Amino acid sequence: MKRKNWKHLTMLFTLTAAVGMVAAGCGNNNTASGSNAGNSGGAAQTAAPAEAAVVTLGLLPSIDAIPFIIAHEQGFDKEHNVNLDIQTFKSAKDRDVAFQAGKVDGISADLVAISIYNEAGLDVKITSTTTGEFDLLTGNDDIKDVKDLKGKTVILSKNTSTQYTVAMMLKQAGLTEADITVSEVPQIPTRLELLKNQKADAAVLPEPFVTMGESSGLRVLSSTHSAGVNPFVFAFPQSVIDAKPQAIRDMYAAYDDAVAYMKSHDQSEYIDLIIKEVGYPETLKDQITVPAYEPAVQVDVKEVEAAFAWARETGLLTKDIAPEDVISDVQFGK
Repeated sequence: MKRKNWKHLTMLFTLTAAVGMVAAGCGNNNTASGSNAGNSGGAAQTAAPAEAAVVTLGLLPSIDAIPFIIAHEQGFDKEHNVNLDIQTFKSAKDRDVAFQAGKVDGISADLVAISIYNEAGLDVKITSTTTGEFDLLTGNDDIKDVKDLKGKTVILSKNTSTQYTVAMMLKQAGLTEADITVSEVPQIPTRLELLKNQKADAAVLPEPFVTMGESSGLRVLSSTHSAGVNPFVFAFPQSVIDAKPQAIRDMYAAYDDAVAYMKSHDQSEYIDLIIKEVGYPETLKDQITVPAYEPAVQVDVKEVEAAFAWARETGLLTKDIAPEDVISDVQFGK
């Protein structure tokens, strides 16, 4: 376990240089001037609008990505003078590789990842919570409840909030992680296929893969909602926060506009976009239920404390890091 942790942390140490490169390359985006000053005709003395800053987002194919996608596709980002460049990854590890290489500014992440980044000496800050959900699914008819997983095989991604979520679900059922056999499969689509083909007893999945699994006869044993766990956050390196504070605030303004749009429009008006970008099959169009999103808010400190406590128990976190050390209120202008 110790050797694996060091291997994982060594990989994350390389983020330091990458983050510095991102900051150096993007630090002037918020102050650049546009080239269309002549569009106002006689208003020659009016200052040209600042060029829209680009904020590159690393997202996973899950429901927490939807407001960002809507914000970009409906042009709310441009209305707030920011350009959201959205990159979608099939697994958290693929996302982290892009993060290491400086290809994304901010990421949809989880609290366990935040603990690992900061354990490795990286100054990565939570800027908000997001609306996400993990479900624990099974296709084994003998498993009726989480407690029935004792001695069974569960597919998840180790050292992430999928493992943390399962640990919390097991604890509530009177079990521990030692009571199950973990099969590590980082890629989300592969987890679903393995579970459908009875290669494991249960698996942790986000939407849209939960709906896809249920349509194939799989059953939900528990979820982050029913377990009272919310590890989903959005995060930026402090260097990017320092370089693009206004762009990040503009991003959240566009996010909130997207939430308002979904509240005021019928799901049918944007469901095709969700199917295309998040990966729902067209055949499940009538089964999709879009969450009741809320405007972006900061993470609950208690959620951070709980996730960090688990990270310490598993040896992923050894430093004395408090929630306030990993939270940035940049979206509120602080």
